[in-house]
Amino acid sequence: MDEQQTFADAALAEIAQSMAEPARARILCCLMDGHARTATELAAVGEVAASTASAHLARLSSAGLIECQSQGRHRYYKLAGGEVGAALEAMLVLAGRSVSRALKPFEPSTPPGMREARRCYDHLAGDWAVRLHDHALRSSWLEVDAALPRAYTLSATGITGFAALGLDVEAARSSRRRLACACMDWSVRSPHLGGALGAAWLQLLIRDAWVEGELDSRAVRITPRGRSRLQRLLGSIPA
Repeated sequence: MDEQQTFADAALAEIAQSMAEPARARILCCLMDGHARTATELAAVGEVAASTASAHLARLSSAGLIECQSQGRHRYYKLAGGEVGAALEAMLVLAGRSVSRALKPFEPSTPPGMREARRCYDHLAGDWAVRLHDHALRSSWLEVDAALPRAYTLSATGITGFAALGLDVEAARSSRRRLACACMDWSVRSPHLGGALGAAWLQLLIRDAWVEGELDSRAVRITPRGRSRLQRLLGSIPA
Protein backbone atom coordinates (compact mmCIF):
# COMPACT_ATOMS: atom_id res chain seq x y z
CA MET A 1 0.00 0.00 0.00
CA ASP A 2 1.50 3.32 -1.05
CA GLU A 3 1.84 6.38 1.18
CA GLN A 4 -1.02 8.23 -0.49
CA GLN A 5 -3.43 5.34 0.06
CA THR A 6 -2.35 5.06 3.69
CA PHE A 7 -2.99 8.77 4.20
CA ALA A 8 -6.45 8.49 2.65
CA ASP A 9 -7.34 5.52 4.88
CA ALA A 10 -6.19 7.37 7.99
CA ALA A 11 -8.12 10.49 7.03
CA LEU A 12 -11.30 8.47 6.46
CA ALA A 13 -10.88 6.74 9.82
CA GLU A 14 -10.45 10.11 11.55
CA ILE A 15 -13.65 11.50 10.03
CA ALA A 16 -15.58 8.34 10.92
CA GLN A 17 -14.33 8.47 14.53
CA SER A 18 -15.31 12.13 14.75
CA MET A 19 -18.89 11.22 13.87
CA ALA A 20 -18.99 8.06 15.99
CA GLU A 21 -20.42 9.59 19.15
CA PRO A 22 -24.16 10.15 19.75
CA ALA A 23 -23.90 13.79 20.83
CA ARG A 24 -21.72 14.68 17.86
CA ALA A 25 -24.06 12.82 15.51
CA ARG A 26 -27.04 14.78 16.88
CA ILE A 27 -25.15 18.05 16.40
CA LEU A 28 -24.29 17.20 12.79
CA CYS A 29 -27.86 16.18 11.98
CA CYS A 30 -29.16 19.38 13.53
CA LEU A 31 -26.86 21.48 11.33
CA MET A 32 -28.11 19.75 8.18
CA ASP A 33 -30.89 22.33 7.90
CA GLY A 34 -28.27 24.84 6.73
CA HIS A 35 -28.66 27.16 9.74
CA ALA A 36 -25.77 28.13 12.00
CA ARG A 37 -26.15 27.70 15.76
CA THR A 38 -24.32 28.73 18.91
CA ALA A 39 -22.43 26.35 21.17
CA THR A 40 -25.16 26.77 23.80
CA GLU A 41 -27.86 25.75 21.33
CA LEU A 42 -25.82 22.77 20.15
CA ALA A 43 -25.17 21.67 23.73
CA ALA A 44 -28.95 21.42 24.15
CA VAL A 45 -29.25 19.51 20.88
CA GLY A 46 -26.49 17.12 21.91
CA GLU A 47 -27.96 16.76 25.40
CA VAL A 48 -24.57 17.50 27.00
CA ALA A 49 -23.07 20.14 29.27
CA ALA A 50 -21.57 23.28 27.73
CA SER A 51 -18.00 22.17 28.48
CA THR A 52 -18.62 18.79 26.87
CA ALA A 53 -20.22 20.44 23.83
CA SER A 54 -17.14 22.63 23.46
CA ALA A 55 -14.92 19.55 23.25
CA HIS A 56 -17.26 17.92 20.73
CA LEU A 57 -17.30 21.04 18.56
CA ALA A 58 -13.51 21.22 18.64
CA ARG A 59 -13.31 17.59 17.48
CA LEU A 60 -15.77 18.17 14.63
CA SER A 61 -13.93 21.34 13.61
CA SER A 62 -10.54 19.61 13.55
CA ALA A 63 -12.00 16.90 11.30
CA GLY A 64 -13.20 19.58 8.87
CA LEU A 65 -16.88 18.72 9.34
CA ILE A 66 -18.02 22.04 10.80
CA GLU A 67 -16.73 25.59 10.79
CA CYS A 68 -17.09 28.48 13.21
CA GLN A 69 -17.99 32.03 12.26
CA SER A 70 -17.62 34.93 14.69
CA GLN A 71 -20.05 37.84 14.62
CA GLY A 72 -19.55 40.40 17.34
CA ARG A 73 -19.35 38.56 20.64
CA HIS A 74 -21.10 35.51 19.26
CA ARG A 75 -19.68 32.39 17.65
CA TYR A 76 -21.82 30.39 15.28
CA TYR A 77 -21.23 26.83 14.03
CA LYS A 78 -22.39 25.34 10.74
CA LEU A 79 -21.50 22.45 8.44
CA ALA A 80 -18.27 23.02 6.55
CA GLY A 81 -19.99 22.73 3.18
CA GLY A 82 -22.47 20.99 0.94
CA GLU A 83 -20.29 17.91 0.57
CA VAL A 84 -20.52 17.33 4.33
CA GLY A 85 -24.31 17.61 4.14
CA ALA A 86 -24.42 15.18 1.21
CA ALA A 87 -22.21 12.69 3.08
CA LEU A 88 -24.45 12.86 6.15
CA GLU A 89 -27.56 12.38 4.02
CA ALA A 90 -25.98 9.28 2.45
CA MET A 91 -25.01 7.93 5.88
CA LEU A 92 -28.61 8.32 7.06
CA VAL A 93 -29.56 6.01 4.19
CA LEU A 94 -27.05 3.44 5.44
CA ALA A 95 -28.24 3.87 9.03
CA GLY A 96 -31.77 2.90 8.00
CA ARG A 97 -30.75 -0.15 5.98
CA SER A 98 -31.54 -3.64 7.25
CA VAL A 99 -31.90 -7.18 5.88
CA SER A 100 -35.65 -7.18 6.60
CA ARG A 101 -36.15 -3.99 4.58
CA ALA A 102 -34.37 -5.58 1.63
CA LEU A 103 -37.03 -8.32 1.59
CA LYS A 104 -40.07 -6.02 1.25
CA PRO A 105 -40.94 -2.75 -0.46
CA PHE A 106 -39.45 0.31 1.18
CA GLU A 107 -41.88 2.10 3.50
CA PRO A 108 -40.58 5.47 4.72
CA SER A 109 -41.01 6.25 8.41
CA THR A 110 -40.17 9.94 7.93
CA PRO A 111 -42.92 12.34 9.14
CA PRO A 112 -45.08 13.45 6.16
CA GLY A 113 -43.99 17.10 6.28
CA MET A 114 -40.30 16.21 6.27
CA ARG A 115 -40.86 13.58 3.58
CA GLU A 116 -42.60 16.02 1.26
CA ALA A 117 -40.00 18.81 1.42
CA ARG A 118 -37.10 19.74 3.68
CA ARG A 119 -33.62 21.22 3.61
CA CYS A 120 -30.56 19.08 2.98
CA TYR A 121 -27.96 21.63 4.06
CA ASP A 122 -28.54 24.40 1.45
CA HIS A 123 -30.64 22.54 -1.13
CA LEU A 124 -34.09 20.98 -1.31
CA ALA A 125 -34.71 17.36 -0.31
CA GLY A 126 -37.81 15.18 -0.07
CA ASP A 127 -40.44 14.00 -2.56
CA TRP A 128 -40.59 17.17 -4.63
CA ALA A 129 -36.81 17.47 -4.81
CA VAL A 130 -36.47 13.89 -6.08
CA ARG A 131 -39.16 14.58 -8.67
CA LEU A 132 -37.29 17.67 -9.87
CA HIS A 133 -34.06 15.64 -10.15
CA ASP A 134 -35.83 12.93 -12.18
CA HIS A 135 -37.60 15.50 -14.36
CA ALA A 136 -34.29 17.24 -15.14
CA LEU A 137 -32.75 13.92 -16.24
CA ARG A 138 -35.77 12.82 -18.30
CA SER A 139 -35.89 16.22 -19.99
CA SER A 140 -32.13 16.06 -20.70
CA TRP A 141 -31.56 19.25 -18.70
CA LEU A 142 -28.78 17.39 -16.90
CA GLU A 143 -26.26 14.94 -18.30
CA VAL A 144 -24.03 12.57 -16.34
CA ASP A 145 -20.47 13.88 -15.99
CA ALA A 146 -18.20 10.95 -16.81
CA ALA A 147 -15.23 12.66 -15.17
CA LEU A 148 -16.71 13.03 -11.67
CA PRO A 149 -18.73 10.58 -9.56
CA ARG A 150 -22.38 11.59 -8.96
CA ALA A 151 -21.83 14.83 -10.92
CA TYR A 152 -23.90 16.33 -13.73
CA THR A 153 -23.25 18.83 -16.48
CA LEU A 154 -25.89 21.30 -17.65
CA SER A 155 -27.06 20.89 -21.25
CA ALA A 156 -28.18 23.70 -23.56
CA THR A 157 -31.73 22.46 -23.00
CA GLY A 158 -31.15 22.62 -19.27
CA ILE A 159 -29.88 26.18 -19.41
CA THR A 160 -33.08 27.18 -21.21
CA GLY A 161 -35.30 25.09 -18.93
CA PHE A 162 -33.92 26.33 -15.61
CA ALA A 163 -33.71 29.92 -16.89
CA ALA A 164 -37.39 29.76 -17.87
CA LEU A 165 -38.18 29.01 -14.23
CA GLY A 166 -36.30 32.16 -13.21
CA LEU A 167 -33.12 30.46 -11.99
CA ASP A 168 -29.88 32.42 -12.45
CA VAL A 169 -27.94 29.71 -14.27
CA GLU A 170 -24.83 31.82 -14.83
CA ALA A 171 -24.51 32.63 -11.13
CA ALA A 172 -24.71 28.91 -10.31
CA ARG A 173 -22.13 28.07 -12.99
CA SER A 174 -19.73 30.71 -11.69
CA SER A 175 -19.69 29.18 -8.21
CA ARG A 176 -16.46 27.49 -7.14
CA ARG A 177 -18.38 24.48 -5.86
CA ARG A 178 -19.62 21.56 -7.96
CA LEU A 179 -22.41 22.72 -10.28
CA ALA A 180 -24.80 19.79 -9.89
CA CYS A 181 -24.65 16.38 -8.29
CA ALA A 182 -26.84 13.49 -7.18
CA CYS A 183 -27.42 13.61 -3.41
CA MET A 184 -29.07 10.48 -2.00
CA ASP A 185 -32.37 11.32 -0.30
CA TRP A 186 -32.76 9.35 2.95
CA SER A 187 -36.58 9.45 3.01
CA VAL A 188 -37.21 8.56 -0.64
CA ARG A 189 -33.99 6.52 -1.13
CA SER A 190 -33.50 8.09 -4.54
CA PRO A 191 -31.28 11.05 -5.50
CA HIS A 192 -32.27 14.69 -5.32
CA LEU A 193 -30.36 17.60 -6.84
CA GLY A 194 -27.39 18.95 -4.89
CA GLY A 195 -24.53 21.32 -5.67
CA ALA A 196 -24.68 24.97 -6.68
CA LEU A 197 -27.66 24.35 -8.96
CA GLY A 198 -29.61 22.61 -6.19
CA ALA A 199 -28.88 25.49 -3.79
CA ALA A 200 -29.96 28.04 -6.40
CA TRP A 201 -33.20 26.11 -6.97
CA LEU A 202 -34.09 26.23 -3.26
CA GLN A 203 -33.33 29.96 -3.06
CA LEU A 204 -35.56 30.52 -6.10
CA LEU A 205 -38.43 28.61 -4.48
CA ILE A 206 -38.08 30.69 -1.31
CA ARG A 207 -37.78 34.00 -3.22
CA ASP A 208 -40.86 33.28 -5.32
CA ALA A 209 -42.83 32.02 -2.28
CA TRP A 210 -43.21 28.48 -3.58
CA VAL A 211 -41.95 27.22 -0.21
CA GLU A 212 -41.68 28.65 3.29
CA GLY A 213 -39.14 27.58 5.90
CA GLU A 214 -40.28 26.34 9.30
CA LEU A 215 -38.67 27.71 12.44
CA ASP A 216 -36.07 25.39 14.04
CA SER A 217 -36.81 22.59 11.59
CA ARG A 218 -35.39 21.18 8.39
CA ALA A 219 -38.92 20.95 6.99
CA VAL A 220 -40.15 23.49 4.47
CA ARG A 221 -43.83 24.02 3.68
CA ILE A 222 -45.07 24.02 0.10
CA THR A 223 -47.33 27.06 -0.31
CA PRO A 224 -50.57 26.88 -2.34
CA ARG A 225 -48.84 28.92 -5.05
CA GLY A 226 -45.84 26.60 -4.99
CA ARG A 227 -47.96 23.44 -5.09
CA SER A 228 -49.81 24.72 -8.14
CA ARG A 229 -46.58 25.64 -9.95
CA LEU A 230 -44.84 22.40 -9.02
CA GLN A 231 -47.80 20.32 -10.18
CA ARG A 232 -47.72 22.19 -13.48
CA LEU A 233 -43.98 21.56 -13.86
CA LEU A 234 -43.64 18.06 -12.48
CA GLY A 235 -47.09 16.52 -12.57
CA SER A 236 -49.48 15.32 -9.87
CA ILE A 237 -48.87 15.41 -6.11
CA PRO A 238 -46.32 12.77 -5.08
CA ALA A 239 -47.64 9.64 -3.40
